[in-house]
Amino acid sequence: MDALLADVAGQPVRRALWLDAMDHLLRPYLSPSLAAHARLANVDGQRLVYLVKSPVWHARLRLSGADLLEAARSLGLPVTEFVIRTSTPDAVVAPVSPSRRPVSSVARDALREALDLLRTPDNDA
Repeated sequence: MDALLADVAGQPVRRALWLDAMDHLLRPYLSPSLAAHARLANVDGQRLVYLVKSPVWHARLRLSGADLLEAARSLGLPVTEFVIRTSTPDAVVAPVSPSRRPVSSVARDALREALDLLRTPDNDA
């Protein structure tokens, strides 16, 4: 991990770790119920960007915007704007079930023979 972080290619990893640390420092300024649904997404210049899970949490986080900006400034971040983004819910993907077609007796016998060949050691070699 140290080698990755020391390389130029590790810059996105360092940025992600820094954002995570900032998120943990700012989290106490949110109510526990709101903190479970909001996360610091980015510090983009002078913008403090948060990500929430639904429009309800967007509205509730908006009320905490001034406190979060003040807290971020106290940590040394030069932020003046508070932005909230609402994530889209994860698409629910139905599992794909294989079609169940009856296997013919010829196919079943051929599969059994192939499995038997794999199970028995080859005496010719």
